[in-house]
Amino acid sequence: MEKRRRHTWFLLLLLFILCFHQTTVECHERFIRHLSSQPPSPSRSPEFKYGLKKIILSIVLGVLTGLIGALLFAFLVKCVVQYMNRTPLLKGPVIFSPKITPKTLQSALANENELLGSSPNGKYYRTVLDNGLTIAVKILEPFDAGSPERKNKSFKRRIQQELEVLASLRDRNLMSLRAYVRESNRFSLVYDYMPTGSLEDAMNRARENQLQLGWEVRLRIAVGVIKGLQYLHFTCVPQILHCNLKPTNVMLDAEFEPRLADCGLAKLMPNMDRASSGYSAPECCQNCRYTEKSDIFSFGMILGVLLTGRDPNDPFFREAACGGSLGRWLRHLQQAGDAKEALDKSILGEEVEEDEMLMAVRIAVVCLSDLPADRPSSDELVPMLTQLHSF
Repeated sequence: MEKRRRHTWFLLLLLFILCFHQTTVECHERFIRHLSSQPPSPSRSPEFKYGLKKIILSIVLGVLTGLIGALLFAFLVKCVVQYMNRTPLLKGPVIFSPKITPKTLQSALANENELLGSSPNGKYYRTVLDNGLTIAVKILEPFDAGSPERKNKSFKRRIQQELEVLASLRDRNLMSLRAYVRESNRFSLVYDYMPTGSLEDAMNRARENQLQLGWEVRLRIAVGVIKGLQYLHFTCVPQILHCNLKPTNVMLDAEFEPRLADCGLAKLMPNMDRASSGYSAPECCQNCRYTEKSDIFSFGMILGVLLTGRDPNDPFFREAACGGSLGRWLRHLQQAGDAKEALDKSILGEEVEEDEMLMAVRIAVVCLSDLPADRPSSDELVPMLTQLHSF
């Protein structure tokens, strides 16, 4: 795209030079003809000066005419190029996986499907295709339910362009977009089905003693999440920010390997519940600024949840002694030398693991710094966490 744009501007510059050159040549020839037709006589000097002024005026007008014509032509070409490069709005299924066909997908979406969950920006379903493949479908909320801006084609085109980018992402710690369907007022996104569910589901089952999540598994989840962020922040060009990282957007496969979902969708969906999720960085709530360090803050909250087993919205953190948040509570205990008191009692075991968890608390506290500049990057966090344990 950038190469095509450079070629377009080069052609426009060349056209302007040709127009200017042609105008100058014509005026020069007219000037020569005028000189040749006027003998140098003192008695005719006023006529000569008048003719010279006309020629100069003709040159100036010719240059201005050529410049205005070139600018108008450039504007016309730019409009044509923008129109040609505009992403067309597609209807029906757009498939990125050879295992899915448009016919089987539309047939599956038309049937009654199992509801997995819902959020302010859509609902999640589990469905099975005719070929036996189980998929997860996220249906984004109808566009006409929001502001007038969300009803126009440009908004739908922006979402479609974002989905095209997401479909191109390939990393073991990201949910791959397998297909999407654009209907008149909504998008349906198709992903691989994760039988273990989300990290939120797993932590809720662990709190109710329905699932054993040892430290080794929790650390593996933390490493996978930060590796997914590292891919988004440092491998993707341009950089992609997750913008809504929280346990409900961390899916787990059968081996509890995490995969980040909804990457980048939050900036297109104004109803995303980021501010109220408890995982958003302070700068997001104060001035709506979002950077890669905001993703790091959200990761620090996830790491804190894995270490403590507590939900950030737990009433426990509203008590004055807890500082009002999971992050402040962890910082207070770590500074007081009582970080062990924060650890989930169900995962305390061997002394080696306890040392790893205490080091992880220090990492979480740094990630939860109020100032974005004090937080490490995902590129720095990957070796910090992988050195805690051998993967």
